[in-house]
Amino acid sequence: MSLQSYETRVNRVTQFIYDHLDEALDLDRLADVAAMSRWHWHRVYAAMRGETVTAAVRRLRLQRAADLLANSADSIEEVARRSGYDNLQSFTRIFAEAYGMPPARYRKEGSHIAFNAAENGAPNEHYDVQIRPVPAMTLVTAPHTGSYMDVGQAFGRLFGRLAMLGLLADRTKMIGIYLDDPSAVAEDELRSLAGALIEGEVPADMASYETPARDYAVLRHKGPYSDMRPAYRWMFGTWLPQSGREAADAPVLEEYLNNPRDTSPAELLTDLYLPLA
Repeated sequence: MSLQSYETRVNRVTQFIYDHLDEALDLDRLADVAAMSRWHWHRVYAAMRGETVTAAVRRLRLQRAADLLANSADSIEEVARRSGYDNLQSFTRIFAEAYGMPPARYRKEGSHIAFNAAENGAPNEHYDVQIRPVPAMTLVTAPHTGSYMDVGQAFGRLFGRLAMLGLLADRTKMIGIYLDDPSAVAEDELRSLAGALIEGEVPADMASYETPARDYAVLRHKGPYSDMRPAYRWMFGTWLPQSGREAADAPVLEEYLNNPRDTSPAELLTDLYLPLA
């Protein structure tokens, strides 16, 4: 029960961070949310989540900023404000350190631009789609409702629980399951599942999701998660009509090949799985 209590409180802090990225998030305020000692609670969070609270807040704020820069027309000043940065110069410096270029340049030249190019204008490596037969999988899952960019909080709950049960291994696969079309469903109603492929049986108190054996069109994406929307538009709008195949009546999957907690955004690798009939 003690472990479950700590897990619940750490999850509560993570949820609060996601919900208040544009506000001041000092350690004392988050200690109140955690209902733990102000002297020690952040050590518990780091031990259970694998990164410090400060690093988590910084990473999630910059991830939100990258998403807004790639997928909205908000001004740089508004992006900075919505991402919790009141000082534009500080935001520009911190963003450039993490993403390799300042915000204005990222908006014009980030990897999301490759898929927004004219019909055949993107670099060839972005057109490397492989058709793979994928065996049936039983994934242990945690649900998420809301922006797909925030599914990380469900992965935090899932992997915290698996770690507590001793079910995490270096080869554990991280797989996201996206149940709705973001072009047809309001962002706050989007349904997704954080999933993991573990060895052995799914614990009795955890949910699972079955994916049948089928072919998938797989595109490997390198770069920030915020850049993947244009890749999906290209897969559905250009690759699929030219492929001679049809999409199956099933959700898309994403397999995350490295960890955003210890990988720079430019080096993140994600396999996008489009199910084929």
